[in-house]
Amino acid sequence: MTGARPRALLAMTEDTARQLFTPAATARLAALTELATAPWTGRFDPAELSGIELLITAWGVPPLDEAVLAAAPKLGAVFHAGGTIRRFCTDACWDRGLIIVTAADANAIPVAEFTLASIIYAGKRVFAASHGYRSRRANGWRDPGLLATASNHGRTVGLIGLSRIGRRVARLLEPFDLTVIASDPFAQQDSAPAELVPLDELLRRSDIVSLHAPLLPQTRHMLDAQRLSLMRDGATLINTARGGLVDTAALTLELQSGRICAILDVTDPEPLPASSPLLDLPNVQLTPHLAGSTGSELTRMGDLIVAELAAYVAGKPLRHQVVREELNRVA
Repeated sequence: MTGARPRALLAMTEDTARQLFTPAATARLAALTELATAPWTGRFDPAELSGIELLITAWGVPPLDEAVLAAAPKLGAVFHAGGTIRRFCTDACWDRGLIIVTAADANAIPVAEFTLASIIYAGKRVFAASHGYRSRRANGWRDPGLLATASNHGRTVGLIGLSRIGRRVARLLEPFDLTVIASDPFAQQDSAPAELVPLDELLRRSDIVSLHAPLLPQTRHMLDAQRLSLMRDGATLINTARGGLVDTAALTLELQSGRICAILDVTDPEPLPASSPLLDLPNVQLTPHLAGSTGSELTRMGDLIVAELAAYVAGKPLRHQVVREELNRVA
């Protein structure tokens, strides 16, 4: 695309924009596009959409359905400064032939880093050791049984899903003395960063299982009671993907038995009800959907979107465009 600056709508609050875009990135946006000046109200104004050629979106943007697109006849591209596009990208977007760009690759970086830290902590049984230290105080503060099993040497890590985050985690694990295996129906062994195995085999073999699959009708509760029962005694389940991938009731029973452990950054429902047993179990580490971009990490997504927008305006190839056929493969 070349010529006059395209008219763009920043479909996010001023506070969100400040979190995503540094002053330099904001200035670049203004130089690349003719930004609509009306503040974002959380919904699309049909009158304002009539001349819009580009949308720059973030979390919380309403679905781009047929009614919205009908009000935006000039709209040709959406630049999403967030991860997943599933919540707003409808069939109408693909039918229109919109270009959809996402900052998911930038958001994958902190998720993979969080996962790496969780794997290392799980191998050393940090959370169990911390709980034991607090509960026993100075009396038997070092548990010989726990110390005998706290190790990251020779352990097997199973990655469920090899899209952006799963592949990045596999690469981050390369320097460690760990065996990494993976299960993904779309991955090919010649290009996979880990040995590919069937899901049930992965669950049987792994000391640590980390979820990185997309939440689809066919993957909902993919870890049900039967599959959770395949996990080794003492194994740890890490979920930084989507809570719905796991049957929460079945997982709760397994965790209440003390047979396995869990590090859960996402749950189903989210947040958990105050009565959930998971909130009090010593073998469960809960965090409030923290793995994705927060704080200064958000500007990494903003920078990616500005770079992609500059390429689009200059008529150059895009590096982070999503195509419809990828939706069943990416988280």
